[in-house]
Amino acid sequence: MAARQTRTMFLDAWLSAQAGFPSAAAAPSPSARSIIQSWSDLRECLKLGSFEPHVRLLESLRNLLDSQSTLHVADPQAKILVSILGDEKIDLPDESYPLFLRLLYIWLRKSFRPSPAAIDSTVEVVCKVLSGRCDWGVHPFLFSEGVLILGAFCSGPGASDNSIGKCLDLLCRMLEEGYGVMRLVEGVMPNVLAGIGYALASSTTANACYGSILGVLFGVWDKEDGPCGSVQCGLMILHLVEWVTAGYINSNSFEKILMFSRNVFEGADKGYSPFSLVMGAGGLLRASKGVALSDMGTKVIMAVRAGAVDIIEDLAKYLNARFDGLGGFLHNSIDKLHLQCFALSLARCGSVTARGPFLLCLASALLNEVFPLRHLYDGVLGASSGSVISTVCTHLVKQHLDSVLFKEGGTITGVLCNLYGSADENSKKTVERMIWDCCQDIYSGHRKVGLALKGNNEELIENLERISESAFLMVVVFSLAVTNAKLNSKYPVDVQVEVSVQILIAFSCMEYFRRMRMAEYLDTIRAVIASVQDNMYASVSFVESMPSYTDLTKGSGTTYQWYTDEVQTARMLFYLRVVPTCIEQLPSDVFRKSVVPTMFLYMAHPNKKVARASHTLFSAFVSSDKESPNGERASLKDQLSFYYMERSLEDFPGVTPFEGLASGVAALVRHLPAGSPAVLYSIHGLADKASSLCLNNSNKESTMWKNLNEQEPCKKLLDLLLSLLPLVDIQVLPDLMKLLAQLVVQLPSDGQTMVLNDFQNNSSSNQNRKASTRRNGVLSWIARL
Repeated sequence: MAARQTRTMFLDAWLSAQAGFPSAAAAPSPSARSIIQSWSDLRECLKLGSFEPHVRLLESLRNLLDSQSTLHVADPQAKILVSILGDEKIDLPDESYPLFLRLLYIWLRKSFRPSPAAIDSTVEVVCKVLSGRCDWGVHPFLFSEGVLILGAFCSGPGASDNSIGKCLDLLCRMLEEGYGVMRLVEGVMPNVLAGIGYALASSTTANACYGSILGVLFGVWDKEDGPCGSVQCGLMILHLVEWVTAGYINSNSFEKILMFSRNVFEGADKGYSPFSLVMGAGGLLRASKGVALSDMGTKVIMAVRAGAVDIIEDLAKYLNARFDGLGGFLHNSIDKLHLQCFALSLARCGSVTARGPFLLCLASALLNEVFPLRHLYDGVLGASSGSVISTVCTHLVKQHLDSVLFKEGGTITGVLCNLYGSADENSKKTVERMIWDCCQDIYSGHRKVGLALKGNNEELIENLERISESAFLMVVVFSLAVTNAKLNSKYPVDVQVEVSVQILIAFSCMEYFRRMRMAEYLDTIRAVIASVQDNMYASVSFVESMPSYTDLTKGSGTTYQWYTDEVQTARMLFYLRVVPTCIEQLPSDVFRKSVVPTMFLYMAHPNKKVARASHTLFSAFVSSDKESPNGERASLKDQLSFYYMERSLEDFPGVTPFEGLASGVAALVRHLPAGSPAVLYSIHGLADKASSLCLNNSNKESTMWKNLNEQEPCKKLLDLLLSLLPLVDIQVLPDLMKLLAQLVVQLPSDGQTMVLNDFQNNSSSNQNRKASTRRNGVLSWIARL
């Protein structure tokens, strides 16, 4: 397979797009008539030997450039442009020169086979125009357009070796004299880098000139008067090198590839900027992946690829030594740029041989640069009291959301998972710990920010959550990689359960950000729960990681209300759902200490989903079959059942969801011992509550009872008591029958009629003989009363 050299009409535009620069708003395309008129004006200028006023000339040139994407400049039109530029009698405004050069660049790139004579004459004129300038800081756009067209002459068709030599010499001189323009003026970088790329692609570039151009490409960034490095510049370098080296590979120019490698990857002593080197390495790796070559070509490619990977590894080692603690922050902005470029280089270069330092460095990049949530939370919390500073934070968060680095988060995560699979055990453990700790930091930070900004800056919270949601996806994908790697027979059980518990804790911290259904999430959850639920140590470890009752309710301010804390609630809902899966393994004292206070607290949560989960957890515990030798578990079930009924009925109807109450009552009736005082207390409590609700309804109009539906609380409790008839043991049954009869008798006549009709219908249609017999027993009690 040949290397992929992107076919692009304009290298400068392609580099801008690859770097993530926003596309310029498309101007309305000029009409055909206005384009014809513009060319006519230029011909008139040439004929008269002047152009007055200058505004008219500039308007004509800009009108043509507004249709750059569709404009075709033919040889006769290019001749007009060259003639105007070369006529010393015509007084041209300085602003017009970059426009002339851009039109000639369009001609050069779009012409299928331009005349060699026309190319050489154009080179003469352009070199003459540019050679007379040295104050590039005053004419930055002429500098950038000049570098661009000189480079294009070198790699385009038709130019003689003599013309190419002139262009290269002038281009090198301009770069050496004017590289500071790239620092002073925004927007010239794509043109300058594209001009360098065209020049490097030339088949006749002399060794001295080649090294000089590479020296500018990789070496100007750290100079005092040079341009400042950035992620966008790094990406343009990466794709520039990709484009150039793909051309070398496709033309079998292996000497050029070796010359490039010697000048760049063996140039550590030349003062090249690390960020440019690592991006250049990524570009070469991207261009050379998967190519099929001759034996000699393969050897060359393997050698230069190894050199490129060495460059990336050297930067990773340097950065790993610079971290502020394990996976901590880099406080130096240059180091942060290097870390960002390291991550992007690995993300875009394709598969590479894993090296030891890669995993730790890439994990740090993900946690601190791709998803810099801890840094953002600190900034927001420190600035939340000032509206101006808060506005700055909002801007920074939006800026990060639009960044290339954030958008590449998924790809970088995929690279991390691939590196994890081939890393040594110490590196794996280190990165796991970094990511699990980061999950807890995100939970803590987002919780504080949410409470601090609630009702004040919703836009900022929403944007932070967009980053957090992506971080959640990263955690899920990485956790699945860990699960696939470690939950197997290659690892001892204690390692498997430890990893499983850590993943569950991490998922609990990130639960608030789970906004979609993911197959990877479900696969990971199933695997780790299967590992935990049969292991007492793992189950206890997971349960004891739950925040304590005090932590849940105390908050950070005097106005804190635990049930309004959405981030905390989401985490606790995760625990409430997972704990039932390992309930059999939990000792009674652990359940009493770590679970019970939280379970009863969240039974009173206004969110029905959360409250139901608490009731489900209670049902799971009461239904568990495991028993302690001293009967402690049975005793705890009895104790909790009394308080459960008291707490549930106190908030019913209203907070207590009926479905949760019904499941809890059914569980304790089914699983507590025969004649249990807790069961008797439960059915008496239900009857008393139903009685009070029915009495409230009895004070209403009789039509209330005629229209009573299944959703009325009193009707629900009546149905619940009725459903317990086939479940209760023979010691409790007389009390339940009597209570049901008394409840029906105290209803007003319309209510009695309705309930008895339902009762009779259920008795006659019920296929369970035991249930039907017991219903008839209730009817006998009613008749007696």
